[in-house]
Parts: sequence; structure tokens; C-alpha cells
Amino acid sequence: MKQDHYIISQIIPDGAHVLDLGCGNGELLSLLRREKNALVQGIELSENQMHQCVEQGLTVLQGDIESGLVDYPDGSFDYVILNQIMQEIKAADFVISEALRVGKRVIIGFPNFAHIHARLTLLLHGRTPINEALPYYWFETPNIRFLTIIDFTDYCRKKNINIEQAYYLGKSGQVRILPNLLALNAVFVITGRSS
Repeated sequence: MKQDHYIISQIIPDGAHVLDLGCGNGELLSLLRREKNALVQGIELSENQMHQCVEQGLTVLQGDIESGLVDYPDGSFDYVILNQIMQEIKAADFVISEALRVGKRVIIGFPNFAHIHARLTLLLHGRTPINEALPYYWFETPNIRFLTIIDFTDYCRKKNINIEQAYYLGKSGQVRILPNLLALNAVFVITGRSS
């Protein structure tokens, strides 16, 4: 099981109502349905991946999350998940805002571009880093932005978004010190804007 999927499955309580935005082939949704008896739903842009989800018996709609979630009322999900998708969307602020509107809590996971391997690859080799968290060459990557743990925590502070939980993942488990330098991935649980 992928580390981020394991962490997310530990966060989600039994029977939760979950919306996964950019759910890919449904691997995480299947896990949550099986292990947590969660009521799961997804939205995926890729028609091929959406069909893979449907073949597994998952409820997944084909759609562009960047156009909003107008069909969903405020607070209609216990959790909205944006895992490994933030680096691929253009309207990140809008998508996060919409996720916070329809979800009581939002789980955001992303690769940390400030990981020491990425820094050293740029410094010593002058090349775009390729690692487990960023596995693509520059000419084939779906990524349009590269964010770091510090970037995300700064964003939350500026937008008055509450960070309830933060998990920093390395190659062989959770990172406890210097996460912006040593973590390959991060998973955050956030809630609506504080007053």
C-alpha cells in the first residue's frame, strides 16, 4: 500500500462520506470503501481512468474539478480528498476553496519539491529532479507547478485555513524533523477558514 494511501485511510473514520477529486483509477476510493466502509464518490477528468473506476463498481463522474463543484451543496461530504493532484491543476486556490465549501474537512497530499534530492539534483547536475515523488521527465510531466511544504503552510496562513493535521512522508516512513528538506510527500488535513 502506498504510504499516502495508508495515512489517508488512517485519517478517514469508518462510514465517512468521501469525495475524491482527481481520483485517477480509483485505487484510493476502493481502499476506503473496503477498509473503512466509506461512502465514496469521485470526479476524474480522464475518461479512461473514470471507466476503470466504474468497472470496479465505484461511483465516479467525469468532470473538470477546476470548473467548480456547483452540483454539490455546502458541507455535503465529511472529507474531500485532493491527493497528488495539486501540482497538476491551474486554479489551485479556487479548487481548494470549493473543496472546503463542500467538505467538512479536506485532505491534501502532494510531492514536496524542496526535498533534498530535488535540491541537490538542481544544484549539482542542473537538471529537473526525478524521484519517487516526481517520477516524470520535464517533457512528459503532468505537473504545471511545483510546491513545497513551506509554500503550502504559508498559503494556509495567508488564507486563514486551519491545518488540523500534517504528515510528512519519506522513503521509509514518516519524517519527524526538517520536513521541507527531508520529506518526499506531505499530507495535510485542513478545515474552513478561521475567523
